[in-house]
Amino acid sequence: MTEPRFDVVAIGNAIFDILAHVEDDFLVREQLVKGSMRLVDGPESARLYNRIGQATRMSGGSAGNTAAAVASLGGRAAYIGKVADDETGRAYAHDMRGIGVHFDIGPLRAAEGIPTATSVILVTPDGERTMNTNLSACQELTVDDIDPDLIRASAITYMEGYLWDPAKAKEAFRYAAKVAKEAGRRVALTLSDSFCVDRYREEFLDLVRSGAVDTLFANEHELKSLYQTADLNTALDALAADAHLGVVTMGAQGSVSVRGDERVAVPAAPVDEIVDLTGAGDVFAGGYLFGLAAEMPLKVCADLGHLAGGHVIQQMGPRPQASLRQMALDAGLLIEA
Repeated sequence: MTEPRFDVVAIGNAIFDILAHVEDDFLVREQLVKGSMRLVDGPESARLYNRIGQATRMSGGSAGNTAAAVASLGGRAAYIGKVADDETGRAYAHDMRGIGVHFDIGPLRAAEGIPTATSVILVTPDGERTMNTNLSACQELTVDDIDPDLIRASAITYMEGYLWDPAKAKEAFRYAAKVAKEAGRRVALTLSDSFCVDRYREEFLDLVRSGAVDTLFANEHELKSLYQTADLNTALDALAADAHLGVVTMGAQGSVSVRGDERVAVPAAPVDEIVDLTGAGDVFAGGYLFGLAAEMPLKVCADLGHLAGGHVIQQMGPRPQASLRQMALDAGLLIEA
């Protein structure tokens, strides 16, 4: 097997985030489920945008945030996602390249007239985020957008469960996993959202049980939904039986990694104040994958994940605004070469 050129290639929905602070009663009036992600069309997105106050705009998307965390740690990250040839799409590509993520926008533009995806993210005083996503150009991701050479050149191919909504993106997901496996590379999946799990439970289970996905990321709610149990230990046992490696986050309680009979519980990093939980799981995965690509012990992988997640929830927005590598060096998790 050749030495990989990239540590992680992340494939996902390229989404430009519109973040706004709201009170809990705003969610009640809008009949929104706090902490969830729902898909909306253009008119609904515009209506909601017109109802919020001051907003912050920045590049996001689950897998994009993960790639950003890998790069911030000094890792070699690449990204595949569909943007339109519009102002927002060009800004997204500029942001990715600016943080050191390889992103070839050339062949990845959506059909004319379809805008780059956006998500109106409502952040309540406790930092919880409720996402209202208009996929737009994301739904145009197809098998043709997957560069097999890039997949083969990456130690880990990481994909988000949100890709399972559009049929063409699902096909692209399966193709990328097949190419990675044939090249002897790892394939990782994050379940993304409990509602996503509810829609595609059997398909996600099949991906893991068949070996198409060897590393599964989930939070405790998503994992319980996947195995339809209220007991976390029961879900963890099932995950250990199905996946080569399972990584489960539990908010302030930290995380647990399961690999066969091995269980590695790691506490969350201490935080001074939770500002915005958007992207917490995404950047945790980025930190973990950075360590996994370097074949670090599972505890160190989780420590890197928690360091990244702990940083991002103390700021507004889902991408690291300071060097995660320097933080990891200061914490003794990395040693300068």
